[in-house]
Amino acid sequence: MASSNRLSYPSRLFVWLLGYSLLLAGCFILFQYHREKEFKAEALNTRLQGVNHLLLAELARGIAPDSITPADINAPEGLRISIIGRDGHVLYDNSLDTLPDSNHLDRREIVSARTKGEGYSVRRHSSTTGHTYFYSATAAADGLVVRSAVPYTLNLAGVLHADMGFLWSMGIVTLAMCIIGYFATRRIGQHLLRLNRFAARAERGERIYDTSPFPPDEFGSISNHIVRLYANLQQAIADRDREHARALYQQREKERIKRQLTNNINHELKTPVASIRLCLETLIEHPGISEEKRLDFLRRSLHDTDRLQRLLADVATITRMEEAPASITKSPLDLTEVVADVVADAHPLAEAAGMRIEDDIDFPISITANRQLLESAFRNLLDNAIAYSGGSRITITAQIADDRRAVRISVADDGAGVDPRHLPHLFERFYRVDKGRSRATGGTGLGLAIVKNAIVLHGGRIEAELPAAGGLRFIITLPLG
Repeated sequence: MASSNRLSYPSRLFVWLLGYSLLLAGCFILFQYHREKEFKAEALNTRLQGVNHLLLAELARGIAPDSITPADINAPEGLRISIIGRDGHVLYDNSLDTLPDSNHLDRREIVSARTKGEGYSVRRHSSTTGHTYFYSATAAADGLVVRSAVPYTLNLAGVLHADMGFLWSMGIVTLAMCIIGYFATRRIGQHLLRLNRFAARAERGERIYDTSPFPPDEFGSISNHIVRLYANLQQAIADRDREHARALYQQREKERIKRQLTNNINHELKTPVASIRLCLETLIEHPGISEEKRLDFLRRSLHDTDRLQRLLADVATITRMEEAPASITKSPLDLTEVVADVVADAHPLAEAAGMRIEDDIDFPISITANRQLLESAFRNLLDNAIAYSGGSRITITAQIADDRRAVRISVADDGAGVDPRHLPHLFERFYRVDKGRSRATGGTGLGLAIVKNAIVLHGGRIEAELPAAGGLRFIITLPLG
């Protein structure tokens, strides 16, 4: 409750500055007022001291006090003149008919005159005349004191009063200081309030995007640094959370893929294992079976065993690329040579299928890669085209990108192609366009998945498209160097 009634920091800052300004101006005004009043009193005393010295000179010549006219001593009209003896009694006073019996040795101007030679008293009431005077006294060498006095009237008070113009000037200056102080403290206070609101929002952990820049001064620089530090912290936290979410997603996706892979492997294993079991059971249960039938069952078992071997090899390859990509070593090699070796190995299989492979890459392509994985990728592409395209020709071409940072390799056939709806799924594991034909040819359904993983592992990408002339084309992009 008490904190809600407190003034805001800008208001307190302005009150402090206002109090400081008023105190400073007040002290200066009082000092200047006292100085000016003393100066004017000293000036009046100097004038009256001149009159006193002239009067002492006349008295030294033996002229009686009542014979001295104001003109003789250059005195103004109405000037009261007193002569006080060494014992402190008044010997002469031109304003009194009867001299007082009181002793004047304790008068301020008399005490000062007897000790310093002269003295004055700004304002003192006279009990003998009933008036208030400005007294100025001068002592002679013989101890006689001459005192002149000017009635303290309204005119004399005005003369001795401080200049009101100065007071008004100081008042205006003080007001200007207060106005400037108000706007200065208001500006600083607003920035402090903004920084305080920012700190409160930051403490609550809010995301802050709409903080406008602070002024281009030291305070604004500090505030901007604080805002930028918090923004960087927010960005770091957001990046951390995003990376954590991505890692968590990748982990879950990896686990999902593992489960899917396991299920698919189980599914893929059922058929060859069941076929092998059936063949073996038939051979055991019918020992008198003909030699031709017995060989046929053995060939089927061998075929399914080869299929199982290929499936396990493909699964091992994919697992190695996914589980331990850092363990796959890379070295500089000529991709043109790799493709040529793969084409040479696939040439007999292509001839047996009535197809020819045209390797049109006739320039060296230097890359850093794992030779075994790239050979496996291109071998799978060629085997896939030979087994499923139904065409007569496979063409391999290459083109260096305009920025000379990558190479594009095309592997295309002139076969029947595939339905466009299959294109987005060609690189999925165990995805088959024609399931029956794929199993009949011994395909594992992992060939194109291995190709994609191998290319991605080398920082590249692979795409499948249907050329206008027919067939199916795979385009591989790999970084050079």
